[in-house]
Amino acid sequence: MRYKAAIFDMDGTILNTLDDLADTMNYCLRSYGMPERSLSEIRSFLGNGLRVLVEKSVPDGTPMPTIDLMCETFAEYYKDHCAIRTRPYDGIEDLLRKLRSEGILTAVVSNKVDFAVRELCDEYFDGLFDYSVGEREGQRRKPYPDSVNAVLEYFDISKDEAVYIGDSEVDFMTAKNADMDVIMVDWGFRDESTLVMMGADLIAHSMDEVYEAITGRSNMGDRT
Repeated sequence: MRYKAAIFDMDGTILNTLDDLADTMNYCLRSYGMPERSLSEIRSFLGNGLRVLVEKSVPDGTPMPTIDLMCETFAEYYKDHCAIRTRPYDGIEDLLRKLRSEGILTAVVSNKVDFAVRELCDEYFDGLFDYSVGEREGQRRKPYPDSVNAVLEYFDISKDEAVYIGDSEVDFMTAKNADMDVIMVDWGFRDESTLVMMGADLIAHSMDEVYEAITGRSNMGDRT
């Protein structure tokens, strides 16, 4: 076994949350009389947490107090609309069950607000993660390594015994800042060419490839 723990990003890695995030962001923009954003635009804005998403979505020159209010509006609306069109990526549940059956610890680290991380884990992955953490007060969000280090401390393992799995430059830098190995996936919010440009050495194109990178086995059906 290569690693004792697998730490996953949420948005774009285990869950396709793009539609619900875009719907919520555009609801906020409409509510404040601002033009909506396209799905591709919002996709490119994701990865750095709620406030950055709002800041990138609003027109240039939007006052900070308005952005503050929009963040509150977003959080309130998303709380009741975070699981409308969101779906797990194909094969992720099988991957998690397989890893856990082999004694590998699993965790989620996300820049999504903490209540949404917990709610979505309960909704789509009940019992499949040993620990989950989102953006919370007093903890710097990714790409700072604080949340990843919290997982390592909770599991009582070293950084060399865990691997981080993500889909964006924020995830790549989080792993680098935590000085730990990283697996990038190509089905999320960044395409493979972007992952290559950021310097990713290991890019997975399927759940089998993620499994192999974590365990050293050829595929999820290989028990040898």
